[in-house]
Amino acid sequence: MKNLIVTITLPLTFLVVSLCGQRAVAENWQAWRGPRGDGTSSEKDLPSKWNGKTGENIAWKTAIPGVGHASPITWEDRIFTISTIEDTGERVLLCLNRKDGSTRWQRTVFKGPLETIHRLNSRASSTPATDGKLIFVTFLKVDGRTIPAPNVSAPRLITPGTILVVAYDLEGEKKWSAEIGGFISAHGLNACPVLYRDLVIINGDHDGDGYIAALEQNTGKVRWKIDRKNKTRSYVTPIIREIAGRTQMVLSGSKSVASYDPATGKEHWFIDGPTEQFVASMVYDGKLLFITGGYPARHILAIRPDGRGNVTSTHIAWRTNRGAAYVPSPIVEGSYFLIVSDNGIASCFEAKDGKRLWMERLGGGHSASTVSAGGLVYFVSDKGVTTIVRPGSKFDVVAKNELGERCTASPAISAGTIYIRSHKNLFAIRTAGK
Repeated sequence: MKNLIVTITLPLTFLVVSLCGQRAVAENWQAWRGPRGDGTSSEKDLPSKWNGKTGENIAWKTAIPGVGHASPITWEDRIFTISTIEDTGERVLLCLNRKDGSTRWQRTVFKGPLETIHRLNSRASSTPATDGKLIFVTFLKVDGRTIPAPNVSAPRLITPGTILVVAYDLEGEKKWSAEIGGFISAHGLNACPVLYRDLVIINGDHDGDGYIAALEQNTGKVRWKIDRKNKTRSYVTPIIREIAGRTQMVLSGSKSVASYDPATGKEHWFIDGPTEQFVASMVYDGKLLFITGGYPARHILAIRPDGRGNVTSTHIAWRTNRGAAYVPSPIVEGSYFLIVSDNGIASCFEAKDGKRLWMERLGGGHSASTVSAGGLVYFVSDKGVTTIVRPGSKFDVVAKNELGERCTASPAISAGTIYIRSHKNLFAIRTAGK
């Protein structure tokens, strides 16, 4: 598989489940955007219709305490997510049973003052990651100061702090914790852990001295840490791929797009800009990398990832501004690149050359990142409406499904089930009887 992601190096990233008396192989969704870090799933028999109010194809729903925009992750029969209980200041890690959504255990990662955040962010936005042995979580731990917010249009005070990384085993026993560096942002934190070999890698782009840090998974000891060139907040989770004969960890942010060796932090190549701040993760189709962002200007770029050094003027295959997103991450499905803007306008492009095939309004704002399975693409709106689209030359809506609750977190897909976290509940959506 030439596009195989290398975020984890376990022998198996699959689980065997029993569906209708038959054994089937299903993927774990063990980190941000799933097993390949790009929102794609190999699942084929997912429901195309559900309804949160009538219960159609809702296997279960479980109330999640507190507030959080982190996505759920799965490993075999367990589901993990994080939350912040604002009344008590507790940042918690939860483990649920996949079968019925019952709580297996809940752990307080730490308890402390609440940080200042953007109104669209939460204090538990960083999706955890697991290798099947340990679960890694990140939170912002304030340091007690208040400072004027940098890089904002309206003056205000904010609470800086440090990025806290904590590892637990699958039974909820804490193994280690590490404060890896400072963090300053008026918008709060999002720093999803990325796993590579024996490392857990954290992007610490912020409005101070930004960095990327790689910690040893078993100990939390820093293996390497590199400085970022610009003091600008961004919230992008890197992807890792084998490209052009080398392992590349690629991300946008800090006024650039850059590729690094995840084993050492050494830079392969970079592109200046195209804008200041980024949130959405990038995707890769085996030939081109695709980014979208950001603030203050929106862009979509397709990048040839085989360069070295500054490739700003040589390796951009195509670009456009129309239809770009700030927060929702895009997806590649087959030969198509699909994206939804923050205000709910979906677009489909030919990935190879950027030819726009269609642009349609889905309705409502969109924060969740797009996922795909079985040749279909799933767009989840802030109102909890999922629009299922079949990619192609024409806009082909397969179904629209309502949960009846607001949703900001991105979906997870595993073992015939779509997991969607609303502002109140975690829903398990699977075909009745499976």
